[in-house]
Amino acid sequence: MASGGPAAGDGEEKGGVRAALSGLTTRGRSFLAAGIAAAVCAYVLGQSDLLRVGLLLAVLPLVCVAVLYRTRYRVAGSRRLAPARVPAGAEARVHLRMDNVTRLPTGLLMLQDHVPYVLGPRPRFVLDRVEPGGRREVSYRVRSDLRGRYPLGPLQLRLSDPFGMCELTRSFSAFDILTVIPRTEPLPPVRLAGEAAGHGDGSRRSLALAGDDDVIPRGYRHGDDLRRVHWRSTARYGELMVRREEQPQRARCTVLLDTRRIAYQGSGPDSAFEWAVSGAASALVHMLERGFAVRLLTDTGGSVPGEGADGFAGATQDSADSAGLMMDTLAVVDHSDGAGLSRSYDVLRGSTEGLLVAFFGDLDEEQTAVAARMRQRSGAAVAFVLDSSGWTQGPRDDTEVETRLRQLRETGWTALAVPSGAALPDLWRLAGRQHSESAVAGGTTGFSGGWS
Repeated sequence: MASGGPAAGDGEEKGGVRAALSGLTTRGRSFLAAGIAAAVCAYVLGQSDLLRVGLLLAVLPLVCVAVLYRTRYRVAGSRRLAPARVPAGAEARVHLRMDNVTRLPTGLLMLQDHVPYVLGPRPRFVLDRVEPGGRREVSYRVRSDLRGRYPLGPLQLRLSDPFGMCELTRSFSAFDILTVIPRTEPLPPVRLAGEAAGHGDGSRRSLALAGDDDVIPRGYRHGDDLRRVHWRSTARYGELMVRREEQPQRARCTVLLDTRRIAYQGSGPDSAFEWAVSGAASALVHMLERGFAVRLLTDTGGSVPGEGADGFAGATQDSADSAGLMMDTLAVVDHSDGAGLSRSYDVLRGSTEGLLVAFFGDLDEEQTAVAARMRQRSGAAVAFVLDSSGWTQGPRDDTEVETRLRQLRETGWTALAVPSGAALPDLWRLAGRQHSESAVAGGTTGFSGGWS
């Protein structure tokens, strides 16, 4: 919402007067010129009646300029997005509202909102007279097939007087951001053996340390038993603290996205890289819905959300906030200039066991070896390997991808090739089936973690 304006100095006032006079239309300039000419003729000829007519013709456009110049700072505008975060290909609606905060009615109002060309044509609206204290609301739709963050605004307002003597433009400074996140697909439920029961799917409970020296306290909440108050922590923090006798420990999942520029070919919504980004987004949403503590990891070593232990979503951060933060990251993620996966391996090497879901681009022999070592501490590991040359050149008879997949499988990965246009739900179901078969063949009884 923007309305009013600060007081102007002499220089700003002169500039404002010049700007206001420059808003005179052809009709307004004609009236002003005719009035001045009539006044000059009346003075030369000594005709007082003609002087009155000339003054009327000259004053009318000046009065319109003064009224509009004052009115444009007494009209408030606001914008609202519904919603502010949409998947690629979906529509969002933008609501505009204009309020007349003066005691005088406005003339004709023309609204124009600035939007990037990828969201559609620039919206323009014409509003009729707005009564004193009245408001007008209009809306338009925006849509983009490309993920990203797009600014909307500023809103531009053009005012016109009823006589058509003057037109003035005002631009509001406020703007909003529309976030277009990757498309996500619902994934089928796949349960891996060894998943422990407990608080929520894929979660388990563990007792917190209860000794005086290593107690894990938390703030007192209304309804807590006063017998659980830990007085030593209360004295330390200056507020009531209670023992956290037991706490939910959520199973963990890391979604690894390979963003190396050299690992992908092609561009656009149907490219291999966009498929990988969309796949990572789908996996993140699915795992959060199943109650896992999830983090997004890229080949650069960056981890999102970065809160809590090892960068996973902490207990104080609910799934909706975590999903929103990771989706905002995926909305703007781009290719990295790195050539290897060593940084992401370093992050995984220092973390505890959990499920690892990776989306790889082209892998050479060296990077395949690095990816194979990631499996050492992971409870389970699933890799989707995209042969980007197959996406750009069509199907081809090449055994290189199968060689990489076999190397990953030998170290315990459940690895699948992703052909052009593949559906992630089908691959997700196939990954679960392959893991079950390999677990039975290897005599595996379970592991720490899993996915549903």
